[in-house]
Amino acid sequence: MARTVTWEELRDLAGVQAEQGLAISLYLDLDPSAAPTAGDAQTRLNSLLDQGAKANGAGKDDLTHDQRVGLREDFERIRRYFEVEFRRDGAQGVAVFCAGLDGVWRSLPLTETVPDGIRLGHELYLAPLVPLVGRGEGALVVVPGREQGRIYRLRAGRLEELADLSERQPRRHDQGGWSQANQQRHIDELAQEHLRRVAEELDRRVRLAGAQVVVVASDDTWSEFEGLLAQETRAAVAGVAHAEAHAQPAELLAAAEPVLERRRAEREAELVERWREEAGREARASSGWAATLEAASDGRVELLLYQDGASRPVRRCPACGRLATEGEICPLDGAAFEDVDDGLNLAVQRTLAHGGKVWALSDRRDLDPVEGIGALLRF
Repeated sequence: MARTVTWEELRDLAGVQAEQGLAISLYLDLDPSAAPTAGDAQTRLNSLLDQGAKANGAGKDDLTHDQRVGLREDFERIRRYFEVEFRRDGAQGVAVFCAGLDGVWRSLPLTETVPDGIRLGHELYLAPLVPLVGRGEGALVVVPGREQGRIYRLRAGRLEELADLSERQPRRHDQGGWSQANQQRHIDELAQEHLRRVAEELDRRVRLAGAQVVVVASDDTWSEFEGLLAQETRAAVAGVAHAEAHAQPAELLAAAEPVLERRRAEREAELVERWREEAGREARASSGWAATLEAASDGRVELLLYQDGASRPVRRCPACGRLATEGEICPLDGAAFEDVDDGLNLAVQRTLAHGGKVWALSDRRDLDPVEGIGALLRF
């Protein structure tokens, strides 16, 4: 089933090192506009595999015979996976990581598109996954009302139901000989108690998962429901959406997604502003490639920030993995630096391996003056 990628999973992938051979990282875009039929996707897949096979050991004269054979077997394994095992089933993209000699095999059908690409190296090529992390995954969507009380969780691009506390409330004609004022007061008290139960269940879910929340309700219902929520839950609310009274999960998701995207944009603006302040004070921030690579190598990066197109060749120590923009010898162990083309992927990999996070700026160009890259630092 198609899904998104979590930080924990990305960090796990960042820890993979192909020591016996080389790892293959393959990305295939399955957006219907790019691959409307299975044949179209297969044609592009074959092209990627051919491209990777031609690069098998190119410029890597130190590969042994067994390593070259292992790579050929890995390409064949990927081909068989798409022919026999893979099911598109709504996937908008797919990533495959394979290093047979090191026992590495991971396939990730994705809910969002990724650009076609294939890389060979000792580290996995993870940069294309960074913009997909989170994207609302795990968010809670709650539908409160005088009778409704549904709670969903966003998983793999779909809403899965966690709880349904909906219950029929009495109407005026159900109340026998009560006076109109008494029966209306009674009905309101029952509705309030129902909303309170829904709020308590949502509070419990937020405490367990720490997820952001989208409330799907009318303005009047939200005004009443908000006051029943714990402070922690109110702080987790990304926004309020509107939908028909008996909207189904697909319709609720369509209403919730713009709210989550707006919250993501707001979060991005907050992070950039925080970076500006720290960089302006020459405090816990780095600007540009040299300072950011040094911080990533030292495990000081809390959050790596980069914008589209930010990449450059860098120098890497083959012994300890330290990264730099210049120099001939690693200052830590004296080993000779080697040249690597894709510095961004290495910066991402080092940041994740040391427990940091990465944020790919969507449309902002705030990092243009600092070579498109910077970071918020732990120390």
